[in-house]
Amino acid sequence: MLDIYAGKNALKIIQEQGFKQELFTNFLGASGGPKWFILFGLDKYLFSDFFKNRTTELNLIGSSAGAFRAAALTQKDPIKAIERLAYTYANTVYSTKPTPQEISNQAVNIVDQLFAKNGADEIINNEIFKAHFLVAKCNGLTSFDNKIMQGAGLLNSMLLNKVDRKLLSKQYERYIFQHPSSTLTINDPYNFSNVYESLAPDNIKSALLASGSIPMVMSGIKNIIGSKNGTYRDGGIIDYHFDFSLSNNKADKYRASEQNLKVDSSKVEYALTLYPHFSAEPKAGWFDKSSNRRVLASSYENTVLLAPSQSFIQSLPYGKIPDRTDFTKLDAPTRIKYWLEVLEQTDKLAQCFNEFVVKQNIAKMKAFQP
Repeated sequence: MLDIYAGKNALKIIQEQGFKQELFTNFLGASGGPKWFILFGLDKYLFSDFFKNRTTELNLIGSSAGAFRAAALTQKDPIKAIERLAYTYANTVYSTKPTPQEISNQAVNIVDQLFAKNGADEIINNEIFKAHFLVAKCNGLTSFDNKIMQGAGLLNSMLLNKVDRKLLSKQYERYIFQHPSSTLTINDPYNFSNVYESLAPDNIKSALLASGSIPMVMSGIKNIIGSKNGTYRDGGIIDYHFDFSLSNNKADKYRASEQNLKVDSSKVEYALTLYPHFSAEPKAGWFDKSSNRRVLASSYENTVLLAPSQSFIQSLPYGKIPDRTDFTKLDAPTRIKYWLEVLEQTDKLAQCFNEFVVKQNIAKMKAFQP
């Protein structure tokens, strides 16, 4: 039911050390709207069992839906928080032809339910599980909410991306709203501008809403407090499924072993990234969804990617993962029933992963090959 892929360095380390939570310093959450429902069981297992009693920091980095998951999983009770997120989102109902403002208003409600009474403070003050929300600051025509102007800007983005992904840096800047004590840095082979901002009580809600504000579908978030004035939108524009590597000043990143230095391997802190994802073929950015461009192998050298198998996906209602088109293709009661069934079925993926960890079935891991 679950396929497990590992980049070159990650596979070597796990073959030597075994599969254990201490090897991971990062956790990725991709964009994709309700597609993340397929990961619901894994999220609950990982943060109630696999990472239980963790004493070293784990950086949770997410864009759009992945940022919402990070906001849930860095609260004091991550299981209740991720359940609030899942069930609030699944039961959301829109009018027949919702305006961007209506969809944005519903997003505010989802965030309010997710944060509950103390969630924002718990995220900011969590010194073990540290949240990072990826947001795209839009420049030029993409900064306008007027659909004609924004559409022209997005069309230009699509054309630029076809030529070279690096050209998108003319229109977008990556903002990383991160835990106040985070030392994480993003190493981007496409040279997007990285701006790091600390999460605070007066910006955390706006930053999270911005990370999920889909172009043309929702209103952009204007002038986030403490950041440069402008329009902020969905982090998936730049980082749909990610094509970068991560560094942390506190982690060795297998450097000593690569240099053949004599070290006590039990004391080396490895910087691997755990990436539960709904696809075994990640795409870099929003404009790569329908392209043949592959992510760079170098971006995934230290990553373990967990993905539902095709046979598991085919066993779901309608034989597919939930997605945003379900809002228009299905009536609300049918969609909600379908989505809730998927949430329930994903416990099977958690059981598969638990069996893999307990039995240390390392031989079942596959080399990640973009």
